[in-house]
Amino acid sequence: MAKRAFIVFTWFILSLSVPLAVFAKNIHVTSDDNLQASLNLADDGDIVVIAAGEYIGNFIVNHAITVTGEIDSVTGEAGAIINANGEGHAIELRNSNITIQNLTIINWGRDLTEQNSGIYTDKKSTNITIQENNLSGDGFGIWIQRSQNVVVKNNIIKGNAKLRASDRGNGIQLSMVQKALVVGNTVSETRDGLYVISSQDNELRNNTLHDLRFGVHYMYSHNNKVLNNFSYNNRVGYALMSSRQLVVSGNRSLNTENYGFLLNFITFSEISNNHIKDVWTKPENKVLGRDGKGLFIYNSGYNTIKYNTVDTAEIGIHLTAGSEHSKVYGNNFINNPVQVKYVSNKRQEWSVDGVGNYWSNYLGWDLDGDGKGDTAFEPNDGIDKMIWQYPEAKVLLDSPAVLLLRWVQNQFPILKPGGVKDSHPLMTPSRIVTTPDSESMTANNHVVQDSASITHDSSTSDSLTNNSLTKNTFTTSSEATDLL
Repeated sequence: MAKRAFIVFTWFILSLSVPLAVFAKNIHVTSDDNLQASLNLADDGDIVVIAAGEYIGNFIVNHAITVTGEIDSVTGEAGAIINANGEGHAIELRNSNITIQNLTIINWGRDLTEQNSGIYTDKKSTNITIQENNLSGDGFGIWIQRSQNVVVKNNIIKGNAKLRASDRGNGIQLSMVQKALVVGNTVSETRDGLYVISSQDNELRNNTLHDLRFGVHYMYSHNNKVLNNFSYNNRVGYALMSSRQLVVSGNRSLNTENYGFLLNFITFSEISNNHIKDVWTKPENKVLGRDGKGLFIYNSGYNTIKYNTVDTAEIGIHLTAGSEHSKVYGNNFINNPVQVKYVSNKRQEWSVDGVGNYWSNYLGWDLDGDGKGDTAFEPNDGIDKMIWQYPEAKVLLDSPAVLLLRWVQNQFPILKPGGVKDSHPLMTPSRIVTTPDSESMTANNHVVQDSASITHDSSTSDSLTNNSLTKNTFTTSSEATDLL
């Protein structure tokens, strides 16, 4: 008897040390089965494999399991469709160590107050993976709250373009999340593509975001990385607000209406090697004081802004509300009617260790051949500032009195008000480099080449230009406040 008891005790101790996966089983579900019952019967570590077919309802995952759509051996596609029938969450996660993959998820609810989502979790959890899913619906696509060690990878999320932007949910929303990797997703026609609030130590990488209000929207989130994403046909490419210690590098913004990048109360961050092209307010949305801005920097200081390209924006870079104490160098400002708008009498030097910026309208010479202009570049003068403060005065720009004032300022620099000065302007565009932190970069990730030689396929550019943008509702000069 004692020997038998010892054997039973030994078996029990050994069973505790065996990984859960050893006892895991596959549970196969067809459209004739009750999917929720199968999810309830699964044990931690099991894999629920859902066959092709439509599964109608709102499903809850209570156990630490993997839920996967079955892959057709011939087509390589998953045919399992989760249809929430227009109400609530399609799939709600209520545990840690859950993977949701290879599913098509449609038709969840549109109640934004209830946070209706395709995939939803607000439970404190760890190790959540959501990958290779295709989601289409009115509310939020993927909502993750109070989780850590999260992977959201290679999902396609599409909202409902028939709804007003403010009535749609965000594509991927992270709230109070830590250590998340959001990589390789495509988001379109939701409100914002990637919305991150009160979330730390996360990385958004290689995502494609188009036909949205904001491509990436950050609020109160620190120590995050935004790397090599591609935003196009949005009102704002990247809206970064009330955050610090961000690394924003290798991203592209194409064909936006309001801002390529908006920095509102961003501090101690690095904005580098990004490419911004075509920021222009559409004629039907044009009002006085509203111009497309490549970089709009509001109440943001102690940042490093280097080796970015701003190409063809109504205003290349606009600084306001105390945006000072930053290092600005190595950037390319190309083909912008107004290169810099800086309404302040404080002087700012935009060069570091003899490296300035490239300005396509710089008319100086490089007689010593060192690649830098022999005279400083000062993009603005007192007349510019007068026009910004009193836009009605534009009618006087070509008057003899204004021309005389400009001549006097040039002859007597002591009369010129403070502003931006680049003491070492570059004679040729600086080179944008690939972001070293990113992984598995391919040609489709839009990473970069020489900024002077970046081109777009003509058919692609035409199609992007012709795509209609959602109309913007911001009309006043207090832009950053309105965006909040």
